[in-house]
Amino acid sequence: MAHTSIRPAGNRRAAPPARRRPAVTAAAVLSGLVLAGCAPGSPEASPTASGKVSLKLPSDKITIKIQDEAGFPVTDDLADEFTKQHPNVTFKVVRDSFANLTANAPRLLASADAPDLIRLPTIGDTVKDGLLTNLDPYFKGYGWDKFSAGQLAASRMSAEGVRGEGPLYQMGLGYSVTGIYVNQKYAKQLGLSGAPSTIAELERWMARAKAAKILPVQIGMQDGVGTFALQALINQYGDKADLVDWMFNKPGATFDTAASLKGATTFKKWADAGYFPSDVNAINYTTMVSNFHAGKGLLMFDGNWDAAKTDKAMGQGAARFVLAPPAAADGPYVAMGAANSFAIPAKAKHADATAFFLNWIHTDPKARQIVVDVTGASPGGDPSKALPKVKDGSLTAQALAASAKVASDDGFVDFMANTTAGIYAGAFQPDEQKLLTRRMEPKAFVTAIQEYYAKELAG
Repeated sequence: MAHTSIRPAGNRRAAPPARRRPAVTAAAVLSGLVLAGCAPGSPEASPTASGKVSLKLPSDKITIKIQDEAGFPVTDDLADEFTKQHPNVTFKVVRDSFANLTANAPRLLASADAPDLIRLPTIGDTVKDGLLTNLDPYFKGYGWDKFSAGQLAASRMSAEGVRGEGPLYQMGLGYSVTGIYVNQKYAKQLGLSGAPSTIAELERWMARAKAAKILPVQIGMQDGVGTFALQALINQYGDKADLVDWMFNKPGATFDTAASLKGATTFKKWADAGYFPSDVNAINYTTMVSNFHAGKGLLMFDGNWDAAKTDKAMGQGAARFVLAPPAAADGPYVAMGAANSFAIPAKAKHADATAFFLNWIHTDPKARQIVVDVTGASPGGDPSKALPKVKDGSLTAQALAASAKVASDDGFVDFMANTTAGIYAGAFQPDEQKLLTRRMEPKAFVTAIQEYYAKELAG
């Protein structure tokens, strides 16, 4: 699951961090799709010890070190293309598991041998601790103000630790959207065409599949990936602003809402009805995807980062990508979407060159094409720029079209599992496992998530 910050983190309940400022998330949008955003941070802020930045790529030979996660190959392809265009710049890409990377990020950022660019989906205390480069001078110099404001909103953080406002500290390498993959062979067999218009119709699809002895939904909860389906429900059952406020940590905001309860209730109902694999808690993300590719399931809740992989594994036309439907017919579409966020450490040896590289990723036609080809995600950047070419009818093309629809409905929200540093592994993952195996009721689930959230922010 290389393009969101939901990752395997074990099945045991993690304790809240000993000390943590509130860190909240803003909705991200895709290239060319504008959402309401926040004002830029101060362009005068100095990101380096000297207080000076250069927008020119150095002419001497340098090596940019990238600390990335396993299973995210786009950095290799981008690095290779950049070196072709700028032979004096080479790259060293170091990879580690997502769990290790997130756990070790503060140590890596603080080390004397800090990387020049690091995959950092959750900012946490890194801004407060002075571990990241303030990108606002580059924002001003490179004209990133032409980008959709909402596209960069989640990468900003104030001095008080509130995300969505203040200086810019991250940039995305592609921007994601989530939806539902549909096995076309089964859909045709069951007489299902197009996309479900409501949650009720989606449930009728599931019931028809079960009656035909076809697994309705391929899903896994060993590493919590089932959270995609849970949030897809919560997104539709209430005002998305309530969930966003909770992720922003606005005073008085809570997860304990009617929408969360209804979403959890429906999610449990699906499990109780036998719409999920009987061993759902033993299935991790990788197995879920490979199972779907092997024909084990009518539907799979997943993101656009698996579009190209799915076309390759199943053959173009064997699956389609649709959005999670609204609760009521003709309702707006709401979907999770976020940047594949990277940051420049404050101790980076080549901050200027790395910022040049980030700007190149968003502006160079070949780089933008690589982002789409490798990740299936939108390349971001100036919305006036032409989107890269994609094969007609491909899942990537379908996902880009779906992204445009969500954006036109002002429907992007971040992943609720990113709300705090510990809530995914410490609450969502283990408590959803209980919810799906009749060891926890929906109301207790919603209460437990909010209690964990409150304790973590107060820690």
